[in-house]
Amino acid sequence: MSLTQLLVPTYVQMLNRLSAWLEKAQGSSTDADALLSARLAPDMFPLSTQIRFACVQAREAVYRLKGEDFPTSLGGLLDEGRNGAEHPGSIADAKGRIAQTVALLEAIGLDALDAAAGTMIAHALPNGMILDLTAEQYARDWSLSQFYFHLMTAYAILRANGIELGKADYVAHMFPHIRPGTMPTG
Repeated sequence: MSLTQLLVPTYVQMLNRLSAWLEKAQGSSTDADALLSARLAPDMFPLSTQIRFACVQAREAVYRLKGEDFPTSLGGLLDEGRNGAEHPGSIADAKGRIAQTVALLEAIGLDALDAAAGTMIAHALPNGMILDLTAEQYARDWSLSQFYFHLMTAYAILRANGIELGKADYVAHMFPHIRPGTMPTG
C-alpha cells in the first residue's frame, strides 16, 4: 500500500466522522459551541484545539511528504490550536476547518505522497527534539498516531460531556462493507 493510499482515505474518512460528531453535538446540546472549551483534564488542550490539531496533522503530512514548504495558513492553524482555550470559535468554524482539510486531501493526486517513500525526514518538535524518520516511519509512527490521538481525544471530550456517541459513530465508514444479511437486528 502506498503512502497516499494509506493516509488520504484514512484522514478523509475520520475527519468526516469528526464532523458528524460535531453535528450530533449541535443537535444534542443547547450550547454546543461551549463544548469547544471542554477538556478531559485541566492540563490538556480543549476540544477546539484537538479538532484544529487533527486537521494540522493531516495537512502537515501532505506538505511534508510532497517535500513542500508549509503554507502560512498551516502555521496559522497551529497557532489557533495553541490558543484554542482563549479563542475556541464555534462548531461552524470547526466544521469549516475540517471541510477545508478534507478538500485539500481530496484534491491531491492519486500518488502525490508516494515520491517520498524511502526518503528521510527530519521532523523538528516544538521542544527542540528532532526525529529522524523514513517517510514510512513518519506516516505510520508519527502522523497517523498523532492524528488519532487528537481525534480520539475529541471523541472522548464529546462523550464525557454527554454527547451520545458510540462505536457505530466511530466506524460508520465501514457500514458499506457489511456483508448483506449479516447486520444484527436488535
